[in-house]
Amino acid sequence: MPRPRRLPDALGSSFAVRDAQALGVSAGRLRGSDLLRPYSGLRTRRSGSTPERDEDPFAAQRRIRVEHALAYAPRLRPGQYFSHETAAALWGGPLPIAREDATVGVHVSTLGDGPLVRAAGVVRHRGDPRLVRVRTDLGLPVASPASTWTQMGHLPFFALVALGDHFCRAWRPGVGRPHVGKPQLATVAELRANIGAGRRLGGPMLREAIEWIREDSWSPRESELRCLIRAAGLPEPQLNVDLFDGAGFLGCVDLVYPARKVAIEYLGRVHANSWGADVERLARLRAAGWTVIEVTAELLADPAELLGRIRRALGL
Repeated sequence: MPRPRRLPDALGSSFAVRDAQALGVSAGRLRGSDLLRPYSGLRTRRSGSTPERDEDPFAAQRRIRVEHALAYAPRLRPGQYFSHETAAALWGGPLPIAREDATVGVHVSTLGDGPLVRAAGVVRHRGDPRLVRVRTDLGLPVASPASTWTQMGHLPFFALVALGDHFCRAWRPGVGRPHVGKPQLATVAELRANIGAGRRLGGPMLREAIEWIREDSWSPRESELRCLIRAAGLPEPQLNVDLFDGAGFLGCVDLVYPARKVAIEYLGRVHANSWGADVERLARLRAAGWTVIEVTAELLADPAELLGRIRRALGL
């Protein structure tokens, strides 16, 4: 079978049919098997890549949402921008895992009074210029992180906090830490100002959730674990603390009660590639007199057992 004729490089990986036709691409070529048709009037080049077998489910869903956005981007009109779940994914934010039978649509908002999008697979919204700031530094028009967070009042409470933690993470110095000094995507003050700018869906929950957001959480599971601890009335732990003893650096731990020498570490899929290093790090902590509670997805799903272990370790 002959190879499809090469497409103009100027079209990129996703392009509008009208742009291809303007560059002389024939209708027959646009029906080629190497092209996907994600939305009416759009084509996307097939990728030869496949998802990683052990890909974290949060990362996998985020990747799919980003792919949908990139595929739809050529259809955006002036005044339209990505919002809600799509914007959260473009900013790298965590979202609850959708049901297997749920369709992951692309969220497109129209700012002001312009016409709303009418296309299959698109969740359309109207944006109030008083409540939304649109940024383009990702190469696409996207609701700002602060605007995005205040659009998400329909999320479960812990998920809303985790998304806020992601947007407000401060990249502080520490042993081996990446991106030290990198600007936060948003600040708690910016989120608070966006809440106060006008009425929003889920306003009461947004106002409650903002009081739970912290700048030092590094993952959605850490955020969920911290929220679970706080909701149970237990003391709130410190987050991602570098621990030392007289011999030097012991390790960085997710959640810590320094006065009680209790460390809580969430072990998820991302730890699979660093399993050996994690074993040694936790062994050093135990040898130095720390009580270490290792939390897996299975233990996180059993709050009574998890909280019981934490209470016993704290002597409560």
